Amino acid sequence: MSTQRTVAVEGVEIPEAMIALEAQNHPSLSAGEAWETSAKALALRALLLARACEIGLEAAPQLDETGREETEEEALIRTLLDQEVEVPPSTLAERRRVYDAHADRFLSPLLFEASHILFEPQTDGATGMDEARGKAERAIAALEAGASFAELARALSDCPSGAEDGRLGQLSPGDLAPEVERALLELTEGATTSRPVRSRFGWHVLRLDRRAEPRRLPFEEVEDRIALHLESRAWAAVAARYAAGLAEKARLKGLSLKLTPDGGFSSEGLALGDLLEEGGPAARTEAWLEAVDPALGRRVRAAAEAAGEGVQDYIRQCVSSFVAEASDERWTQLLSAAQGAEDPALTAIGQILRSKLEPVAQTFTLIRRRGE
Repeated sequence: MSTQRTVAVEGVEIPEAMIALEAQNHPSLSAGEAWETSAKALALRALLLARACEIGLEAAPQLDETGREETEEEALIRTLLDQEVEVPPSTLAERRRVYDAHADRFLSPLLFEASHILFEPQTDGATGMDEARGKAERAIAALEAGASFAELARALSDCPSGAEDGRLGQLSPGDLAPEVERALLELTEGATTSRPVRSRFGWHVLRLDRRAEPRRLPFEEVEDRIALHLESRAWAAVAARYAAGLAEKARLKGLSLKLTPDGGFSSEGLALGDLLEEGGPAARTEAWLEAVDPALGRRVRAAAEAAGEGVQDYIRQCVSSFVAEASDERWTQLLSAAQGAEDPALTAIGQILRSKLEPVAQTFTLIRRRGE
């Protein structure tokens, strides 16, 4: 039975199958981008949950605005961030600076009041629409002759607003059908459309009663909104730095966390940074090499002697350098080499030493000149 391949991401060992499954939750322009986003999301979740467990937090799920209850993992992460991510409040000067720099963001909406007389088709098809339009045109002619808009609305409109003299009340952009709104906002206050306006409801005779243009809101009215915006932006930045700090600590240990296929995690990863102490695997590497790869053992002794160091100190230095500098790609290669080994830590250390001491094979391309 083949062993499931795992990869290293932000100091966390993750099965590739989990990343593929998580990618369904991260729509992206390319498969590669979805894979990378999903891998980092899983690594971040593992780091946050491990930290929550490390400091002994307990989950207390809450309901969100839609009434959905948090999962225990979501509650743990929220509690952790509430406890360990502190965001300083914005100052009056900062809030005022945002207000002064973005005048167009703090405007009252366009408001307008309008009235209409609706003529619905009484029969299906083009004939019904033509008849409704004819009625609307006759209503406009009556208005131009001096008839009362309110009286005509009460007598003729097929809309319930007819009982209110055709008044539609106070409106904002988006409240009406686009074609009706567009025709209304082309009018001056008190003017009536000179031609009927068609919508899916029928034909309208429209009048713009009042229009209030957007105005800049006073600072005092929007200060709380600005403060919330600044707090949200600051929180995101601080939380990102906090998560980056957890990832950096994990990378300095090697692979201190390992995600399991069931979505949990364990601390049985390849944490080479924790294995360099006296008596740890690094101390046993010399004897292990003598047994499994004597040729590499000889190269290690020779390199240690050339560097003027003891063999164990040289091995620790090589491993420590790898842990500090290796990319996720190199860690993934190391995982592949150590996977399934009887002693993964020693196998990984042996692989690190090989990559340092064995020459890299080079490929040459011979080009023969034409005519030779």
